Formats: sequence, C-alpha cells, structure tokens
Amino acid sequence: MSDHGSDSPDQPDYSGRRSPAEEARTLVSQMAVGHLATVGEGGDPWCSLVVYGPTAGGDPVLLVSSMAQHGRNLLADPRASLAVNDPKADGDPLDLPRITLGGTCVRPQGDRAEEAFEAHVAAVPGARLYAGWEDFTLWVLEVQRVRWVGGFARMDTIDRGEYGYAEPDPTAAGAAKAVDHLNADHATGLLLIARELTGARGAVSAYCTGIDRYGIDLACTGAGQSAATRALFAEPLEKGADMRPATAALVELARAAQQG
Repeated sequence: MSDHGSDSPDQPDYSGRRSPAEEARTLVSQMAVGHLATVGEGGDPWCSLVVYGPTAGGDPVLLVSSMAQHGRNLLADPRASLAVNDPKADGDPLDLPRITLGGTCVRPQGDRAEEAFEAHVAAVPGARLYAGWEDFTLWVLEVQRVRWVGGFARMDTIDRGEYGYAEPDPTAAGAAKAVDHLNADHATGLLLIARELTGARGAVSAYCTGIDRYGIDLACTGAGQSAATRALFAEPLEKGADMRPATAALVELARAAQQG
C-alpha cells in the first residue's frame, strides 16, 4: 500500500495541501475565543481569555472593557499577542493545530471602526448588548507575525503579507459533517478512491479522516498494514456546498479507472 496519492497520473498537479498561512486563517475564522497576552504593569506579562471576530484580512477585533486588566494594559501599551486553538478537538492538545498572532492593537476610526465592529459581532452577536457602554473600547490586533503549529514536528512562522494574502478554507465549517456522512454512507466509494486514485491497491477498507477544499484524507488498511493517503479534487473548492459533487466526481473517476 502507498502512503500518498502523488504517484497516480490522475491526480491534479497543484500541491493539494493548505499552506501554513491558510491553516492559520482557517483556524482564526472558525474560532471566536482566544487567550490574549498583554504587557502589564512594570512590563510583566498578562494573559486573559477573550472573544474576538476576524476582519476580512484576518485581524482579530476585540471589544474590551477598561475595567479588565488587559483593557487597562492595552491603553498603556498596545503590543499584544493572541493564542487560538480548538478546545473541542479530540486528542492531545499539544499534538493539535494552534496559532499565536502577534502585533499591535489599534483603535479603528470612521468607516474602519464600523467594519471592525460588524466583524466582531458577526462572531460574537451578544456584543451588541454592551458595545455602547462607556468603558468598552474597540481594538483591532494588527497582525505582524504568526506562529503556526499543526501538530508534532509541523510548524512555521508566517509574516503579515503571507497571512493577509491567504484565505480561510470555505469548506471548514461543514467538514466534520461531511466526513461523518462519507464514512456512514459511502464506504464503498471511499475504498474505490483509495485503490484506484491513491495507489493503495491492497486496501480492504478506507475511512475518511478529513476533508478540505483541496481533497480528502483516507486511512486505509489491508494485508495487515495501515496507511494514510490522500486524493485531490480536480480543482480547489470555492464553497462548502462543493464538497458533495467534488467527492462524487472522485468516485466516478475511480470507477472509470477501475473499468479502464
């Protein structure tokens, strides 16, 4: 059994994996809670749990009270960093994706303030209830540097240009549901994809472990062995609704390869 799909001539020629910048933008877009590190009195570090909503460019927008320690810290020193992970993900937290966004917090003005506020409440609807209180200030963390950790021995440092240029994966919100559906209702199709498109000829079972805009990940077993493999879509997906037809197209491609 092969442990990857690149040997198949039917596979597209793009890299087929989200870049570290795309991974970071996707995680930021999916979460609304993080840990904000600010500079406290005397230069001491201070970490606080906060909620946020990202701008179109991925900069977290915070609505912070001056009654909170981190709110007072930002007024004195706007340098900050925000750590984000998915607390609901299964497994060892240190072996799961996470990022740290570092930069400077600014108070947006004019149209930018309105856009930033809408970005915040889109992720934190309840913020509309207290946004008008005098002690609350709108801040935008202008990201300058990102440290992405994708798991054991998978990490990268991303600059502002890379981070801002990348886009969140539009399939991320529905990925878990799509994976469950594929495994529950399309085991035969997954096995066919594994055998015909990824080189896992000896597979006797294939289980979907992930799906994104570029393709699907499979865990295959056969001949007493197990291996991870991946099949790529013909082109990157533009929206979540594209996952079903793109996966069906892989099955048809695999079926044609089997018959040919």
